[in-house]
Amino acid sequence: MASYDFSNDVLFEIFSRADLKTMKKCRVLSKECKDLTYESTFMRLHSQRISTMVGYLLQCSKNFGYSWRHRLSSNFVSIANSGLEPKLTPKFLSFLPEPVQIVATVNEGLVLCSTRLHGENRFYICKPSTQQWEFIPAPNPRFYRSKISMLVLGSNPLRFKIVGLSDSIDDKLSESDPESDLDSEYSDKEVNHRVVSDENLWHCEIFDSKSWEWKQSEDLKLTYRDFFPRRQGVSACGGLHWLIFNREQDKDIVLSFDGNKEEWTMASLPNSLRRKEYWDQIALASCEGNLGLVNIDFKTKMVDVWVLNYEHIWIRKHTMNLIKERYLTRFHSFYGADTLLMKDMWSVYFYNFKTQKFDRVTADNQDIDAAYFIQTDFESVQLKPE
Repeated sequence: MASYDFSNDVLFEIFSRADLKTMKKCRVLSKECKDLTYESTFMRLHSQRISTMVGYLLQCSKNFGYSWRHRLSSNFVSIANSGLEPKLTPKFLSFLPEPVQIVATVNEGLVLCSTRLHGENRFYICKPSTQQWEFIPAPNPRFYRSKISMLVLGSNPLRFKIVGLSDSIDDKLSESDPESDLDSEYSDKEVNHRVVSDENLWHCEIFDSKSWEWKQSEDLKLTYRDFFPRRQGVSACGGLHWLIFNREQDKDIVLSFDGNKEEWTMASLPNSLRRKEYWDQIALASCEGNLGLVNIDFKTKMVDVWVLNYEHIWIRKHTMNLIKERYLTRFHSFYGADTLLMKDMWSVYFYNFKTQKFDRVTADNQDIDAAYFIQTDFESVQLKPE
């Protein structure tokens, strides 16, 4: 059989006309093919030609004066539109039967949402591009889930899992504070309630779309010195990953959950990746399908991007200097191979580190609590098995 050596320009034209599922399969052909499809210019053209949805769901809130009550809303922002400026679509999840809070998303276009009714959390799984949704049965009401994430294991047929972690201390605190945030950091009050011991058990529940039910898994054993940051778990390489910090040893640890084996592993970061100062920001992210890590030095405004390769070795991928940008905010995630998303309370910023250009988006005088990446087509899926 004859072999053909296509240039990047030819591959660019071919892949940008392929449907989303075919384009993702092309990423395994070679590193060059994979890199090309993650470029922001490719993502913009592909979205225009194939009519896909790629961007971020923004979870926003608006306070009512001095009241603690606030109204949640979900907006969608994209830079993959015909114009050069980001485009904001408000009230994006209004097709659901009630107002919800976004809990997690996956690149396949699925969104996990929750709402609180009579002291219990209710969950929905939906695909916003087709406005399909299903109600997910309630997990064990005895546990208050403070960490919830989701991953997709297969697309044909669709299969996904939801993992919920509940700290035994959070179980007690939730009884006195039923309105606690799903993904909040420990306050001083919570720390003072901790029982000093060598072991702290986190209850683990897993929802499998194949059986459409929750099951109790083995408890996750951590220590009372291990703390989760205020970030979602990262879905990459068939698993979920969190960065936890051990105060006693003063080090960051990667906690990973294997979606197929349903097993937990922990690995310390190399010394070269550890934060140098207390105010440095270090975070996990999905980087071109792999597990990535971003370290920001807020004194020097230097940003280092690392990627975990298939041999489980951390490789430095990018180093950027953002010293000229005085409004540098906190890193959030990767939009593509050359674009970072950063956010502050009122805005999100798309930063292309090749062109060194920022695109800023505000959310109509609302606070932006979180941003969730989503890339999906407009084909209907079977969320719940028959």
